Amino acid sequence: MNRPTLTDYLHLHFLVLIWGFTAILGLLISVPALTLVVYRTLLAAVGLGLLLVVQRKMVPVAPADRLKLLATGVVIALHWALFFGAARVANVSVCLAGMATGSLWTSLLEPLFVRRRLQLIEVILGMLVMAGLYMIFRFEIDRAAGLLMAVFSAMLAAVFTIVNSQFTRRYPPMTITFYEMSGAFGGSLLFLGLYLAFGLETPSSLWPQPTDWLWIAILAFVCTVYAYSASVWLMRKFSAFAVNLTVNLEPVYGIALAWLFFGDRERMTTGFYAGTVVILVAVLVYPVWQRKMDKKNVYPIQ
Repeated sequence: MNRPTLTDYLHLHFLVLIWGFTAILGLLISVPALTLVVYRTLLAAVGLGLLLVVQRKMVPVAPADRLKLLATGVVIALHWALFFGAARVANVSVCLAGMATGSLWTSLLEPLFVRRRLQLIEVILGMLVMAGLYMIFRFEIDRAAGLLMAVFSAMLAAVFTIVNSQFTRRYPPMTITFYEMSGAFGGSLLFLGLYLAFGLETPSSLWPQPTDWLWIAILAFVCTVYAYSASVWLMRKFSAFAVNLTVNLEPVYGIALAWLFFGDRERMTTGFYAGTVVILVAVLVYPVWQRKMDKKNVYPIQ
């Protein structure tokens, strides 16, 4: 694994800022959460496919890997459906704070996927994130449903982040993203069909309003095609845990953006803001620890 540069860290944080904005877009767009995922993944898959064909960068993928990438896309679709759902059941701040549990999930799941030893520092920092969440939600129990949706969404995010950290060693980021967005579109379309069959959604609610299309385009091409492909590329320099730990800054960036868009609607308790400081500390500790390990020529995360 190549050592990440300052530019790589800044790039990663810029992507986290974009991801923080996606929850806001989820509230600005009028269609239901699952329907939004269908449109997002359809536009992303088509856009990536055309780009790969025009640039002649489509590379062959082994049939077994293709199936795994498509299946990973289904996991991504579930993750996004829960993510947008959490923002609507609770609010943007609660949704993004719940996503901060991603580092804890990764510290527990990554050793199972890549067969490496569990690092104590990862568990400690993950638990520090959980302590921050406890501070945040000690007085926010009325938003428990949204919190649970966001936490489960974070677990799914940890799964596909770990999977992608392995695929980046064999395939270009855009190829990986194309197959995963195709799988996400197919999965979300199947789930939407089930929703319609059981009467959980109505056909009349599926078509976006005219003003929605701009936000959907930004969500698909900026927040998905660009941000997702760039994050997969960064997997070549960061471990899955390092990426998910930095993603814990989503609440900080997202809350600031939510204030700009929604004002007092996003006002939270003092405990919420204290908890975000605890999460920020966990995010800043990890790069410092990793740099010390680099100086000792010790690389516990490969």
